[in-house]
Amino acid sequence: MGRVANLFIAVERRKPMKPVEQVVALTDRGFEGCVHGRQGSKRQVLVVERETLAEFDLAPGVVRENITTAGVNVTELKAGQRLAVGGALLEVTIPCEPCHRMDEIHMGLQEALKNRRGVLCRVIEGGRIFKGDAIEVSETTTAISNMGGAR
Repeated sequence: MGRVANLFIAVERRKPMKPVEQVVALTDRGFEGCVHGRQGSKRQVLVVERETLAEFDLAPGVVRENITTAGVNVTELKAGQRLAVGGALLEVTIPCEPCHRMDEIHMGLQEALKNRRGVLCRVIEGGRIFKGDAIEVSETTTAISNMGGAR
């Protein structure tokens, strides 16, 4: 079982992520106070593993994740799998492809993070999430055969 190592919200676009000790996940919206949360979007919450950040000597939050995990192999998660995180339930939707902004952090990072920038999720059931909360992964619950599947 993994846990929440860090939590972040984006209070403004293109500004550094704000670290928080707790968040409220809003059903089919994202994190309260985060400018990236949009109703109906597949991209409500970005989940990245701490181990990948450490491998590239990146500080938590720098790749603009909402949740930094510890002990969860995020790269093996598939679309439709659910993550019980604190009092919320998230559903994995698609992988997060690294954009050109990764090269602003470190030249070559966009290519290096290919297939490793984490997964995007939508909030199935809202609730409060605290730094340190457990993360439980459940098996795929939908018929999507790969993370690029249509939704």
